[in-house]
Amino acid sequence: MLQKDFYKQVIYFAKTHYENFPVISFLIPKELQKHIAVIYWFARTADDFADEGNLTVEERLKQLSKFESNFTSALNGNPQNDFESALTNTISEKKLTPSLFYDLLKAFKQDVTKKRYIDFNEVLDYCNHSANPVGRLILELFNIRNDECFRLSDKICTALQLTNFYQDLALDFRKGRIYLAKDEMQKYGVNEKSFELKENSLNLQQLLKHNIGRTEEMFKEGRGLLKHLKGRLKFEIGWTILGGEAILEKIKEINYNTINIRPEMNGKDFLMLLLKSFLK
Repeated sequence: MLQKDFYKQVIYFAKTHYENFPVISFLIPKELQKHIAVIYWFARTADDFADEGNLTVEERLKQLSKFESNFTSALNGNPQNDFESALTNTISEKKLTPSLFYDLLKAFKQDVTKKRYIDFNEVLDYCNHSANPVGRLILELFNIRNDECFRLSDKICTALQLTNFYQDLALDFRKGRIYLAKDEMQKYGVNEKSFELKENSLNLQQLLKHNIGRTEEMFKEGRGLLKHLKGRLKFEIGWTILGGEAILEKIKEINYNTINIRPEMNGKDFLMLLLKSFLK
């Protein structure tokens, strides 16, 4: 039997790790906070295996494979620690879809081995594993399981992932990754030398403008999810959409210069967007 102190520890872990938006806000019902926290622990731990430290590709893949094997073992009734016990309890209690967790692991493994994307469909396929499962898990936690809600959630989550790509252009490049499609880079006359030299060229600006416009349309379509929601979840998702859109606006304000500047949200931004979500 897991103790309350353990869940306090997991919730603290989720609240103290930086993301674009609070992982656990006051809008999340208290009874669900521990479940969201253990899901975040799963994703954050796997992400650290893929990114943190000075490990080789082989070492990272070995850690991720072991993490996946332990997850499978936990699902089969053999958890190795309190975190795994908590996660499997959440999956069982809230009837979550286990394959969504395997999708996330596939994305983390892909981050280790795949550094370039031929076209936008390849980028979308990555988002389908790296971001969309999270939205679906949140809906399942609130016992929302219809296909239209999943489809609209996917639009929002993909848009959030793409927004993060454009926000973290320089950071990802330092890690050896470019999430902009190669055929679109070629179309707009952008080569990797611009990334190396940190040149905010007109071509790169136009490429980001094109991508941001497309992402804004995804947010706009995904907003249709709100009419299917109610209560705190509706405000939470609305707040999240506004946050993603605000980052895109910040990128425009710096003339798309994310190769040199990483736009971020501050406390005032969060508060204003929260008020806006309630007014909407």
